[in-house]
Amino acid sequence: MLKLACIVGPTAVGKTSLSLEAARYFNGEIISCDSMQVYRGMNIGTAKASMTERAQIPHHLIDIAEPEQEFSVARYQQLAREVIISLNNAGKLPLLVGGTGLYYQSVVDDYQFYPMQSRQLVRDKWHNRIMEQGLGHVYEELVFIDPKYAEKIDRHDEKRIVRALEVYELTGMPFSQHQIRKENVYHLAVVGLEMERQELYKRINQRVNEMMNQGLVEEVQVLRHLGCNPQCNAMQALGYKQVQWYLDGMMTYDEMLVEIKKETRRYAKRQLTWFKRDRRIHWIEVKSSDSREFVLQKIFTWLEGQLSGA
Repeated sequence: MLKLACIVGPTAVGKTSLSLEAARYFNGEIISCDSMQVYRGMNIGTAKASMTERAQIPHHLIDIAEPEQEFSVARYQQLAREVIISLNNAGKLPLLVGGTGLYYQSVVDDYQFYPMQSRQLVRDKWHNRIMEQGLGHVYEELVFIDPKYAEKIDRHDEKRIVRALEVYELTGMPFSQHQIRKENVYHLAVVGLEMERQELYKRINQRVNEMMNQGLVEEVQVLRHLGCNPQCNAMQALGYKQVQWYLDGMMTYDEMLVEIKKETRRYAKRQLTWFKRDRRIHWIEVKSSDSREFVLQKIFTWLEGQLSGA
């Protein structure tokens, strides 16, 4: 059976730096599990590993799509499986690292996605409904039709909300019933990193400040200049959306900063809720008083114990 190790958890908890050490220890390579790191040119706001870090440890599924392109979870799943097989064959440990719950679940449980044609007329109808009644109202319609899928996605994820309603209208079946889940596909070992909430929120606020100092506004300006409009899926990403509102005069700089921090904190809470449902995840609390070596030893010990004998 193919080996797969994972390090998951909320944004800003420290997954990237700790995963680099884990990859070195296990002779592994990292597979990004982030729905926005797949896009080129979106570096600051997605907190990608630096080019120096990627030179030290190979990273996969980063910068594989243009930001104006559509990129699906089904496509991610296919590419991730190819990398997992290739690394196992090469005697290396694939290490799935990130915080996009749906991408993680699609890989570890090998979701079977049934291809479903789109119908622009139906899609346009739901987009018009959103314009007239608001995204929140349309999301509540999805909750009524398909509560199982609605629970999995962000209530602000317009693309996935519309897609699920479109599939239901075209097939008469909830979108969740078009996905078959298979467990025990891999010899799996998963570590989840968590942190006391106020400490995590403090780190999130610091990270947002750092992103602004690194040039997030300028990064969004470049993307817009290259033709990425607000309707692009990539430009709906956390941070990028709020910067566009600022650039379009819809909010002040300070208001934008407050909004990004607030929405990032909410996102971290949703990430934890998602991952906490998976009983296979072994949770390790990262405390500010703990040394880096102490946390790493906990990670190494758990992963090694789970993977031994594979």
